[in-house]
Amino acid sequence: MSSAADVLVLQHTLEDPPGYLATWLDAIGARWDVFCAEAGQAYPDSVAGYRALAVLGGEWSANDERASLRQAEALIREADARGIPVIGHCLGGQLMARALGGAVQRLAQPEIGWLPIRHDGSAAACEWLGESPEPVVYQWHYDGVVALPAGATVLATSAACAVQAYAIGPHLGMQFHIEITPLKIESWLASPGEVYPDAVHTHPQTVQEPEAMRAATAAHQAASYRLADRIYAAWQRRWRALS
Repeated sequence: MSSAADVLVLQHTLEDPPGYLATWLDAIGARWDVFCAEAGQAYPDSVAGYRALAVLGGEWSANDERASLRQAEALIREADARGIPVIGHCLGGQLMARALGGAVQRLAQPEIGWLPIRHDGSAAACEWLGESPEPVVYQWHYDGVVALPAGATVLATSAACAVQAYAIGPHLGMQFHIEITPLKIESWLASPGEVYPDAVHTHPQTVQEPEAMRAATAAHQAASYRLADRIYAAWQRRWRALS
């Protein structure tokens, strides 16, 4: 742990780095530490001294029996107890749900590519996600949150995934990848895993082929960056004040 850092970033796998989150943190002049479990970097024992916690995605299931996932959940619970706002990306949002009393399971339909989500225009949804009721965001997931922690509120849904975003206290959990960049997409397409090729054929409505995904990236990446700016700014407004 670095007591001089504002933000602790938990990275699970080598293939899922901070992406645009790193760009945004650097742009606002934040000091941040990142630890990657797959690189052999143990997560800190505590979030004490940090102002905020970000938990990234990864190809693992939140239900996998991995010590690093359980430590991430412990850090999320500690952050919640200390009033340190957590933002969870995909797997990170799932881990936050589990950590605070919810549940994660494999969904009937995966979502891979640029797909719309919907929110109801509530004040909380607009603060976090903007005024557009149906933004297009980047997805790559097979699991999803199927039971929310007590006190959590769904902010956005999709046809295939009932919990695309949820808020609980100062925290935000997302099923989508708002930190996505074209470089990350190309990296994932270069090594998409064993399940993806079959999913393209069995779920054509929610799983995009590589060329369609690349065309959609050109169409939607700029708006994704703008939405990321909004989401991360809303998170920053909740960062714990320095003592």
